[in-house]
Amino acid sequence: MKHELLNIPKAELLQKLKDVKALGWIHTSRSKNDGAVGNTLEDLLEIPENNLGIANTVDWELKAQRKATSSLITLFHIDPKPRKPKSVVAKVLLPFYGWAHQEAGLKYGADEMSFRATLNAVNYTDRGIKISIDSVNRKVNIVFNPSKCDERHRDWLERVTGYHGNEEQVIAFWDFDDLQKKCAGKIRNTIYVNADARIVDGQEEFKYDKIELLEDFAFNNLLRGLISGNILIDFDARTGHNHGTKFRIKQNNWPVLFSKITELK
Repeated sequence: MKHELLNIPKAELLQKLKDVKALGWIHTSRSKNDGAVGNTLEDLLEIPENNLGIANTVDWELKAQRKATSSLITLFHIDPKPRKPKSVVAKVLLPFYGWAHQEAGLKYGADEMSFRATLNAVNYTDRGIKISIDSVNRKVNIVFNPSKCDERHRDWLERVTGYHGNEEQVIAFWDFDDLQKKCAGKIRNTIYVNADARIVDGQEEFKYDKIELLEDFAFNNLLRGLISGNILIDFDARTGHNHGTKFRIKQNNWPVLFSKITELK
């Protein structure tokens, strides 16, 4: 569902965030999942999910996370190319480079395939897949190198090399321009809120006590973050459903992307 854009003057929004911080521990009716901390904050701010536009200034993206979590922070979703007439994930990655889903023949049909992986530009996965930055052609590539595949995936490798061959090749990609446009719309300026969490009488509670304004994003920082391994790309797709491809960052790594970080007191 698409939410209507909600315009809030910047000063008003920052005051709302300070008010939430002053509340201390807050009982949440949201389910206990990774998104509950952000959803609860949006409820308190009376902001539609994933849609924060601030009048008379630049747009901001609101992100919140539990302090104790080891989860990566999702920056944005964007599937690789080619995306027409059918997603490369469904058309290429799943049928040609995917593997049998762990619940194939149980929860799902016997032919259910999976392509679930966290990729970086530093190391190959155990199936020989990694990210590669091609600055000359202005692309972020996904490459597959059969020689980097672990021996335990021998049967899978034999099937894949039957049509891929034995050389490293690009199997999907993103154009720099597409990624730059995505960043401009999603993370150019970000408000990041960190919360303590606890369980009281079986229900989770949050205390939002650290609020940071993240500004002066530069696209080259994203590329450097990918090259260094501080930014990763997550695939979570199966034959019956693609959860989307996520660009993600490790917690406390905001200086990788933003040159101005201000804590709201």
